[in-house]
Amino acid sequence: MLKLSGKPKSSYQVDSGIYQVSTDKNLPEVLKKSRCYFVENEEIPEGYNFYLATDEKKSFIPDGKRFVEIPNDFSYIKNNDIIRFYENDSFGVIFRADSNHNSFLVTEQCNHYCLMCSQPPRKVDDKYLLDEIRQAIPLIPRDTKEIGFTGGEPTLFGDDFLDILRLTKNYLPETSIHILSNGRAFVDHQFVKNYASINHHDMMVGIPLYSDDPKLHDYIVQAQGAFDETILGILNLKKLNQKVEIRIVLHKQSIKRLKELCEYIVRNLLFVDHVALMGLEMMGFTRGNLEELWIDPYEYKDLLSDSVGILENARMNISIYNHQLCLVNQDVYPNYRKSISDWKNEYEDECEKCSKLQECGGFFSSGLKYKKSEYIQPFSS
Repeated sequence: MLKLSGKPKSSYQVDSGIYQVSTDKNLPEVLKKSRCYFVENEEIPEGYNFYLATDEKKSFIPDGKRFVEIPNDFSYIKNNDIIRFYENDSFGVIFRADSNHNSFLVTEQCNHYCLMCSQPPRKVDDKYLLDEIRQAIPLIPRDTKEIGFTGGEPTLFGDDFLDILRLTKNYLPETSIHILSNGRAFVDHQFVKNYASINHHDMMVGIPLYSDDPKLHDYIVQAQGAFDETILGILNLKKLNQKVEIRIVLHKQSIKRLKELCEYIVRNLLFVDHVALMGLEMMGFTRGNLEELWIDPYEYKDLLSDSVGILENARMNISIYNHQLCLVNQDVYPNYRKSISDWKNEYEDECEKCSKLQECGGFFSSGLKYKKSEYIQPFSS
């Protein structure tokens, strides 16, 4: 697991703010002034705003240079990464150029209170996050494959959030955009039209749907009337030819009617672009609701196969995320994906001898000490 935030070990007059990292000794002088240089060896180029060095490389920095010393945990930092220095003397890596798992937290506010929320909502004024994103987007390399926006509920910021999407399109025209949203804001016809008018070539909204039974869905998300607004939001998006993904987090509550939900999707939402069946992440509210949520994936693997079969027979696009390969049946292997972000992904010691380790998605590092299947079984060669 990678550390994404920490405390500098020492610093000299570095202002809080967002900086692009460079390891390029031949960068034009005009660009050096706004960037920091990540020290890799004793060749230290002149002209950078300041210098960034891990414990083991700080001795390479000549006297008199402005620099920040950071722990060796951050030796993974690469060219074109983006870091944020905060006023409370901490820092975070907010974009990694060589990662396919870059997402921006838009807000911690939400109009759901999901039983298994991994980012519990807070009633805070966090519009400063929009300013942070506005500063970061122009620094992101144009060849970046995908950017995600998550929350909380990003659409609570309305047109301000849409401005972020327009900014992303302008600076990163070839980059795919993936938005995590509960979909309820798209009930508003004008908001949907404004969203569609961005006219992005590859922008998708991932919307959770947990049951075909409105009462069960509303119970899981802890919001009365959420089911009806979510379905209407999906319909409004597809009416304007916008890409929609349905996300189903699998736990003790949602698997009660998993097959029925998949049949409902086939009958009523066949036109969505992707269906993701997702394992449980042991973060946030999940830990407090484990008794209500936890079921060993081994116990529902046949149900998962049947549900995938229902969607496959309708020729839908399906993925299975956040599961261990030894806990799903072989018939769903074509739909299995390694999906857990690299910075929060781990494997058990017993997995090291597994012949399919490189194909397996592993575990959320946050969950290993709380709950895991009793049926983890390494594949033999």
